[in-house]
Amino acid sequence: MIALIDVNNFYVSCQRVFEPRLEGKPVVVLSNNDGCAVARSNEVKALGINMAQPWYQMRELAQRHGIIAYSSNYALYADMSHRVMSLLRRFSPQQEIYSIDECFLGLEGIRRDHTELGQEIRQTVKQWIGLPVCVGIAPTKTLAKFCNHLAKKRPGFAGVCEWVKLDQATQHRLMQEVAIDEVWGVGRRLSVRLNQEGIFTVADLTQAHPDIIRRRYNVVLQKTVMELRGIPCIDLEDHVPNKQQILCSRSFGQPIYSEQDLREAVSTYVARAAEKLRRQKSVAGSLAVFIRTNPHRLQDPQYSPHVTVPLSQAIDDTLLLTKAALWILKRIYQPGYSYAKAGVMLLDLQENTAIQGNLFQQTADPLKRAHLNETMDQINRRWGRGTLKLASAGFNQGWKMRQDNLSPCWTTRWEDLPVTT
Repeated sequence: MIALIDVNNFYVSCQRVFEPRLEGKPVVVLSNNDGCAVARSNEVKALGINMAQPWYQMRELAQRHGIIAYSSNYALYADMSHRVMSLLRRFSPQQEIYSIDECFLGLEGIRRDHTELGQEIRQTVKQWIGLPVCVGIAPTKTLAKFCNHLAKKRPGFAGVCEWVKLDQATQHRLMQEVAIDEVWGVGRRLSVRLNQEGIFTVADLTQAHPDIIRRRYNVVLQKTVMELRGIPCIDLEDHVPNKQQILCSRSFGQPIYSEQDLREAVSTYVARAAEKLRRQKSVAGSLAVFIRTNPHRLQDPQYSPHVTVPLSQAIDDTLLLTKAALWILKRIYQPGYSYAKAGVMLLDLQENTAIQGNLFQQTADPLKRAHLNETMDQINRRWGRGTLKLASAGFNQGWKMRQDNLSPCWTTRWEDLPVTT
């Protein structure tokens, strides 16, 4: 048996932990530059506000109904996620962290009532961390996701749905009542094609022939059909696989025009990407840089170059990666454009234990450089991102993304620690 634990309205719930006054009130969390809704409380959903709806479209509704908007506080959300996942590890040695707010637990060998265990998980996470979770329990990962959906949407389950405790008639009825786009891995785009073939509900997909599904679609959807029938096809992953590429990009808080501002942004993004690269003990064999104007401002001239270059040697060195990125930027930058976004991508990743040497290497001692990068990482982890950085990243950074409604980082910054009075 497998359990899927998911935090309800994660970003919103994180804000409510430290501001209890938000309970029962409509709350929305906005994306980068406070652009659109990326998390909504149930009260906001009831008002008809959709996921990814732009903030400017809901301002009038927000004033009328008192919607409280927050900028995304990624430091807070990452720390709260770490606390939840660490706590859940107490309930099973088999854990797969699927996303920032959900994970699978293997229940094999746990000899106790699984529904009672699910309720204990909910109560413990709520009591220890303050976050509400729902639990879906089933023989397969796909069914566990489906049960978690039921646990969230149907109050009768009290936050925990265990598939094998439902009789076959109830199972079939629930599958008939849920649209196909709610199935894990299907989504709206694929559901359109399935609808054209008469597959509208989860029950319809379950009754489809797996071999025909594979021929017309792919093996992934075939596995989904099998898993919905209770046949395990997707194993738990005990460790998170390394990323095959690392992207760091942001939209600017305001349009920028100068090459100097772009150099600062690109240098900052390289540092973040290189830190992630070293964290997974990898090196990059090539590097890509792009800059873009705003495609939605059709009245402005458009320019969006994207250049990838191979590196002479696979590296994880922030200084060398920054030097290469700025070399690319110098060749793609054109004055006279209003730039809205820039980004850096590290490609051709491999383990740092398999680095091929360079006979003509002219850089500093690799061991000393590795110690330098490790020291930078330790300082920034201890005192906060950006405490130690390259001069090319700048100091003012007026181009940084807009976060007008940012809450304190209650758990990751000393000066933001909550104080009771």
